[in-house]
Amino acid sequence: MVVSLPRSLNNIDMLEKPATVPAFLSSQARKIYHLASMNPRITDSHLGRLLNEPVVISQRHALPGGSINDCELLTLADARQLFVKTHKKDVFHGMYAAEARALTLLAQPGTLQVPAVVTYDEQYLVLEAFAEGEPAPDWQEQLGRGLALLHRATRQDSFGFDANNFLGTTLQVNDWQADWLEFWRDQRLGYQLRLLQPHTAHDDPLVEALQSLLACLDNILVPDQEPAVLLHGDLWSGNAAANGQGSPVIYDPASYYGHREAEFGMMRLFGGFTSQCEDAYQEVWPLQEGYERRFQLYKLYHQLNHLNLFGLSYYGGCLDTVYTLI
Repeated sequence: MVVSLPRSLNNIDMLEKPATVPAFLSSQARKIYHLASMNPRITDSHLGRLLNEPVVISQRHALPGGSINDCELLTLADARQLFVKTHKKDVFHGMYAAEARALTLLAQPGTLQVPAVVTYDEQYLVLEAFAEGEPAPDWQEQLGRGLALLHRATRQDSFGFDANNFLGTTLQVNDWQADWLEFWRDQRLGYQLRLLQPHTAHDDPLVEALQSLLACLDNILVPDQEPAVLLHGDLWSGNAAANGQGSPVIYDPASYYGHREAEFGMMRLFGGFTSQCEDAYQEVWPLQEGYERRFQLYKLYHQLNHLNLFGLSYYGGCLDTVYTLI
């Protein structure tokens, strides 16, 4: 199957324009969306074992869980409310352990509200529920300041994380490295390229453009002295909300310690965060000159992940971003 190149790429002349793009991964995308329908609901006895106490679930309310998890708001007989995520335990080994670790670390500085982890196992993640409200008028500014304070409070020397985790259903490798350029080249863009290549022709335009980009990456990520910081890692508008007081709450992380500018790649991809958010961030911790171009590089990682997960509709956007960088 062959699909015509999107019109949005017609004005790009930095490399030879491809006439067609490959159709691939549609079966994988369907598989991902079917995973959630197989997820079992937690029982009183299973929850009791996790909490190490007898419990009775008196009410259940199904909540949106995306394409991987099913989610429920549980009310127990003693009026406690818990938020429970579930997936098939044999599909994504270690996902909830890594998420629980990330949520705990994100909460420690106290700069932004993060749902508290109650307990977890391979099949279920149990969190304290919070009352969602309408965002305060300065919600964007609160988020920007809180994010900058979070980054400043979690500085360290090495890039990586305690464990590998997942970005969507993609395994995210987080081996510790001292050099940010090498980390981003090998464990982020290079990793996504390796996932992509088996599904493309040997002369695929996007693959060739990505190879060119990786070869000149040191022209974009000029070595600097900034430390690694704890990133949320998957911060888009669907992973942030307001509590009952209108203040920001962040959740569903894919955390690792990385350059703080990488946080804005996902934040820029789908919108939802305004210039007021970024301005408030810079009031606390100004970004270095030239950050706009680097934001594009960090956005590309998430575009490639969506291409690998969901297929063809993300191909043109990936190619467009690569062409702006090389």
